[in-house]
Amino acid sequence: MRPPLRHRDFALYVGATVATAFAIEMSFVAIGWQVYSIRGNPLDLGLVGLAMFLPLPLFALPAGHFADRYPRRTVLALAIGLDALVAVGLLFVTRAGADETWPFFALAFGTGVASALGAPAGRALTPSLVPQEILVQAFAQRSVAFQLSVIGGPALGGLLFALHPELVYAVSAAFSLVALAAVLALHAGREGLGAGSPDLRSVLGGVRLVRRTPVLLGAISLDLFAVLFGGAVALLPIFAKDVLDVGPAGLGVLRAAPAVGALCAAVVLTRRPVRRRAGRTLLTVVALYGLTMIVFGLSETMWLSLLALAAGGSVDMVSMVLRQTILPLVTPDELRGRVTAVEMVFISASNELGAFESGVAAALIGAVPAVLVGGALTIGVAFAWTRIFPGLARVDRLDDLRPVEAVA
Repeated sequence: MRPPLRHRDFALYVGATVATAFAIEMSFVAIGWQVYSIRGNPLDLGLVGLAMFLPLPLFALPAGHFADRYPRRTVLALAIGLDALVAVGLLFVTRAGADETWPFFALAFGTGVASALGAPAGRALTPSLVPQEILVQAFAQRSVAFQLSVIGGPALGGLLFALHPELVYAVSAAFSLVALAAVLALHAGREGLGAGSPDLRSVLGGVRLVRRTPVLLGAISLDLFAVLFGGAVALLPIFAKDVLDVGPAGLGVLRAAPAVGALCAAVVLTRRPVRRRAGRTLLTVVALYGLTMIVFGLSETMWLSLLALAAGGSVDMVSMVLRQTILPLVTPDELRGRVTAVEMVFISASNELGAFESGVAAALIGAVPAVLVGGALTIGVAFAWTRIFPGLARVDRLDDLRPVEAVA
């Protein structure tokens, strides 16, 4: 059977994913540095995350319904076009002096809207691009490509910002346009499924399926609480400026470190995917992620901080691939967009709302204690989920998972 990247549409989709990741990661480095430099307030970094999160509970579930009813390629293209407009907006804000925080919050909200619109369509589209027999390998290869861009994006963003801040957003907009062209060239996703009528019951179909499927609920909520407490990425500008004293270029390297570890893990997974004890492995790597965050919080040297972040990215990649594989295997295709929307609300809550939580905690008790407490709570979540969702812990072979019956 042909490897995933030999399938034309999957290769185009991966190309669009890489370009989008470059655009977003470059912008994140610049935004973090600019926002923290304006007032030196850690809470502002949290507010950026909150602004990105707010559109998710508002728009993700309707967007999941759109992804199941209308052409997924079109929905994804609209989201990428909005990302390009946000990059242009950041370019104009920077040219105007970037001396206030509210424009960054407003544009972060726009990024959240694009994510809410595009993520369910993109994720639901993926399983239709390759045969199911190589789906796990496809997710791993996509992750390899994504992590390469996440490594290069922050590093390039930090370098361009050091040369001229406006360059970051100009190049980001260009990457978004490349991604848009790749998505529009897809053959798949041009037809809508017409699944369900546009009413509240249909929109909430994914919620009902997740609620009555313990394996799905356990896997999705595990990410929510683990990353909600254990995320330290939003506080990296503080560590780069006040703890490690490495400047904006060093911030870019710090942001790239988790992706280096994730890339290594993804390469291993393409060759040696998890075949047995998948549930136990998922819970174990989440606990290890919390441990790496504790090491990062205690570190006062650049090399140890980079090592801890890379190790955290590595175990988080294993967790992500396992969760992303479980979802399409147990979800009927006609509900895949709506279930993915539910997952994206949880993921965004863990990332963007987690960034807000980190900013608030850092403002109250300091950045280092906030990271240490969060890492400890993440370890506690992994142990608690073993008892709360025993079905998830018992998942053995992913190949044995089958779609559950759709909710009427």
